[in-house]
Amino acid sequence: MREKQLNLEETAKEFNEKVIQIRRVTKVVKGGKKMGFRVVVVVGDENGRVGMGIGKSNEISIAIRKAVEAGKKQLISVKMVGKTLPHPVVGKFSSCQVIMRPAPRGTGVIAGGAVRIILELAGIRDVVAKSIGSPNAINVARATIQGLSILKDIEGEMKRRGKPLKIRFVGEEAAVAQGASE
Repeated sequence: MREKQLNLEETAKEFNEKVIQIRRVTKVVKGGKKMGFRVVVVVGDENGRVGMGIGKSNEISIAIRKAVEAGKKQLISVKMVGKTLPHPVVGKFSSCQVIMRPAPRGTGVIAGGAVRIILELAGIRDVVAKSIGSPNAINVARATIQGLSILKDIEGEMKRRGKPLKIRFVGEEAAVAQGASE
């Protein structure tokens, strides 16, 4: 038991956590309505590992603690090139889609809501993202995590294909098309 407590304290120092959503939920029971809270938390080390957890409890602080523990159990490793994505990707979950594209250095994180929090805690600094479909924070977060989990390693892909690959940034196609028309 003591080892487990020490291990949790060590991991608490290495991960940052941010609350995406706190919702009050009710359950109708025999004596009336029972109130509780549902909390969605993202956990990440800003160095390529990120996870999302959901916690439910009668008190917010307990729900947050449960969500953080769940997020640490669901960590994924994100493949990056520098501080951006290796290629464009579309994450899908339920009726939600999240489109994420690599961006040149200095662009920043152009995304909103849960997508921004997840990308920042994963350590991605230059990306353009757009969520399409359901605005539900849990579904958007799960679609983002799913998209980040299917990213491919650029070195592995170069070996597999046997040719060098170039990262195409957002807006490059338009710049090439304008140069051709002039």
